Amino acid sequence: MSGHNKWSSIKHKKGAADAKRGKVFSKIAKEIMVTVRTGGADPNANITLRALIQKGRAANMPSDNIERAIKRGSGDIEGEVLEEVTFEGYAPGGVGLVVQTLTNNRNRSAADVRHVFTRHGASFAGQGSVLRSFQRKGEILIDASKIEEDKLMELVLEAGAEDMVREGDQFQITTDPSSFMSVVDALNKAEIPMEKSEVSLMPDVLVPINDKTKADAIIRFIEELEELEDVQNVYSNFDIDPSIADQMGK
Repeated sequence: MSGHNKWSSIKHKKGAADAKRGKVFSKIAKEIMVTVRTGGADPNANITLRALIQKGRAANMPSDNIERAIKRGSGDIEGEVLEEVTFEGYAPGGVGLVVQTLTNNRNRSAADVRHVFTRHGASFAGQGSVLRSFQRKGEILIDASKIEEDKLMELVLEAGAEDMVREGDQFQITTDPSSFMSVVDALNKAEIPMEKSEVSLMPDVLVPINDKTKADAIIRFIEELEELEDVQNVYSNFDIDPSIADQMGK
């Protein structure tokens, strides 16, 4: 399928420092709160919540943080009211971007995102014009040194995965959202550690970037967006040429 790109694994490696600052935990907690409010606090009945709990565990989020976010979402603990706001646009070179936010102030979020877009020469797009080129997919990353490729391939395909590819020192597994937890459960049962596991947006078509300067500029743009308080996720459709991907992943 389309949508496998080098940025996914590079971003995962770069995200380690971010996790130490607690930003990843805060963003997952916000997602959990909103999901509980809309779908309930029972992970068995709320598949999205179950996937977010798995995402938190994969990021080494403390169980107390997860439980507190669930209680805030259910109203057992007082918490702020958040709404989901999505922005779409294009970076220079025609690279599509989908910026998902959770915010208690829509105007603040819009102003912050607009400021970063302007700084990087990007433009906003109409609602749905970029998003229609993405699909919701489960994504799982596994350290390639932990298991043989054939064994892992057999396990995940049997559990319902759509595809598996090797990207550098990682295996990237993709699933339909409906079968994501079946694959996660199979990996947990086999005691295969996951470096990342979440349901996210994947592009149908990739925009190749074979110039390191351009790739660096796009990555700086995305990282600035991700630093914003209200931004939860930034999805893009650019693919870094293998000749420069290894340099950027170091």
